[in-house]
Order: sequence, then structure tokens, then C-alpha cells
Amino acid sequence: MQSTRSFTDKIFLILKGLGMGAANKVPGVSGGVVAFVAGFYEEFIYSLKKVNSKAFKLLISGRFKSFYNYINGRFLSLLFFGMILSYFSVSKVLDYLIQHYQLFVWSVFFGMIIGSIYQINKDFKDWNAKTYTSLFLGAIIGLSISFLNPAKENDNLWFVFFCGIISVSGMTLPGFSGSFILILFGNYVLLLVDSVNALSLTLYEVFGGNFNFINNPERVKILKVLIVFTLGSIAGLVTFSHLLSYILKHYKSITLSTIIGFIIGSLGVVWPWKKTLFKKENNGDFILDSTGEKIIENYKRFIPELTPETYYAIAFIILGIAIVLMLELYGQKTRKTHA
Repeated sequence: MQSTRSFTDKIFLILKGLGMGAANKVPGVSGGVVAFVAGFYEEFIYSLKKVNSKAFKLLISGRFKSFYNYINGRFLSLLFFGMILSYFSVSKVLDYLIQHYQLFVWSVFFGMIIGSIYQINKDFKDWNAKTYTSLFLGAIIGLSISFLNPAKENDNLWFVFFCGIISVSGMTLPGFSGSFILILFGNYVLLLVDSVNALSLTLYEVFGGNFNFINNPERVKILKVLIVFTLGSIAGLVTFSHLLSYILKHYKSITLSTIIGFIIGSLGVVWPWKKTLFKKENNGDFILDSTGEKIIENYKRFIPELTPETYYAIAFIILGIAIVLMLELYGQKTRKTHA
């Protein structure tokens, strides 16, 4: 399913990968929403579905070009390049912005999700008793998840592998935040903060000719955790893509209405006006991660008073909506070009 793309399209695809990667790391935001709104969700799912036994036979037999073409390699490689780049660039910027401008960052995401709901609903015409029921159930599940209490951190490798499988749900299932699920599992800091920081430091040392990390048991342990988490994520991507491609093919309307419900429910997670709750020990001291930052437990949501800050937040919500509308306009233009 290799499609002809211009140089500009390729750049935009990398940028979309950046967007997906950044969204996947932010608790409450789903990278799948980016794919859905930007108009490449189904191509993404069906391309991942191609990673099957036939693809592995092509790879093992040395038919690399056939393998690359079979899995829509140009599309996937550009998209994943953007995602990987995001984890060492955009996501770092987002970490800083959330730390210093949390209200406004959440406001932009809140607006983007509202815009996403509008865009998806605008194109969805098959409303009936079944799809309304799916919409309602999806919204209830999405909203309920946002109020669950987190578990304690667990670095058992089997559990880490399971976390990898679940965490990629946000890439394949719009409205279902994999990073927020990791908070609920207690492993968000371990898998998306500590392990990424350990990898960045290790790569920096290796490129500088320093291999002393091998003698650091704690670093080796966390890198092992990252490898297992990555393997779980790959397994989850392939598994979810096969499942979703099947239900999209046979139950498309119910699937899409459920996804809209998930996205509506995720508004509870990204509600801008909330206080961050941090984990504490029995003596009342905050629990810190390896970087010295307090570990997030959950959020306490509240209704804001009408202050200048609130009006600024509303302006950022409108900005988020505008971003989605502009993405949709570009997506329409792209689809017409390749039609």
C-alpha cells in the first residue's frame, strides 16, 4: 500500500509523528487522536496489520525491498522517526511547559480534544440505537478511568512487558491514553521518565566513548526494563492493529462511535483546572523519582473562578480547537491530492 507522497507530505508525516509521540507521553492525551484527526488513522492501523507472518518470511528470506513495500515501510518509517525524535525533543519541551505552565498546556489539549470530537462526529453519519449505546459506554469507560487510584511502582519484567502492551493503546485507540494508564499502573515515572533519561544519558556516554555504565547495576537494570517495555510495546502495536483492523472492517460504525465516546470521556482526564496530587510516604514526605522530581499520583479537579488567568486558559482552549481545524483542512487537501 505504498502511496506516492511529495517531499512536503513526508515532512508533514514526520511532524505528525512528532505530534503522536508528544501526545502519547502526556497523561490523558492519546496519540491515536492525532492520527484520527490528521486523517491517517486507518492507514496506520492497516499498515501495522501488515507486520505478520508473511512480512517476517520476506524479512528472513532477505527480500528486504519486498518486506519494506509490503508493510508500507515509507509511511511507517517516517511516522516512527517522528515519534522517536519526539521523545528526545518535543516531549522534553512538553515536560518543561507542563511543569511551568500546566494550566495553559492542559487548556490547549482540552481544546484539541473538543475539536477532535467535532471533526469526527461531523463525518460520522450512521447514528442509531447501537451506535448511541456504544458512544455512551465508551464515554462512561473513558470518564471512569480518569478517577481510578494509581497503584505502586512495579519493575517486575513480566509486568513491565504487560505495561508495554497496554501503553501503546493510546496510539491505536483514540481517546484511550496509554500514559495515563501507566500512571494508574504506578509505572509512568519508571517507564516514561527514568528509563528515557537513562537511555539519553547512556547514548551520550557511548558516543563519547564511555562504557562505564556497564558497571552500574542500577543503570543496567533500568535499561533492561526499557528493553522489555519496548518489546511489549511492539507486541501491543501488532496485536492491537490486527484486532482493530478486524473490527473496523466488520463493525466500523460501532467502533467509530465507541472511539468518539472514549474521546469524550478523556475530557475528564485533561480538564485544565486541576491540582496535581503527589505520592507521599507514611511520614508525609513526598516520594521523588531519580531526577528529584515528585512522583505524580493523580489530579483533583475543580471549577475555576472567573479570573484573568481563567480567561487566558479559555483563549488557549480556543487555540487548541483552531489547531485541530487547521489539521483537518490540511488533511482534506492531502486526501484530495492523492484521490
